[in-house]
Amino acid sequence: MLQDTLTIRYYQKLSDALGDLWNRGYRFDELRLYVDGYIAALKHTNSLEPYLVHRLEEEITRYLHDPSNFQKPESELDYY
Repeated sequence: MLQDTLTIRYYQKLSDALGDLWNRGYRFDELRLYVDGYIAALKHTNSLEPYLVHRLEEEITRYLHDPSNFQKPESELDYY
């Protein structure tokens, strides 16, 4: 579980971006590339301590592999 406020902020931005990309038609491979680039940028800029980047990467990978994060809510489903 993430506890550092800056790490949580990065997690929220990244998870929101993944949801937006999913809704625009991107799928797992492209989302994984996005995450890899985001994590690489954090490492390169030294924005976070390395252990926090590693924790963020673990949590966002867990988020990415959970299919419930990419399903439309029942209220948005089309009923015909």
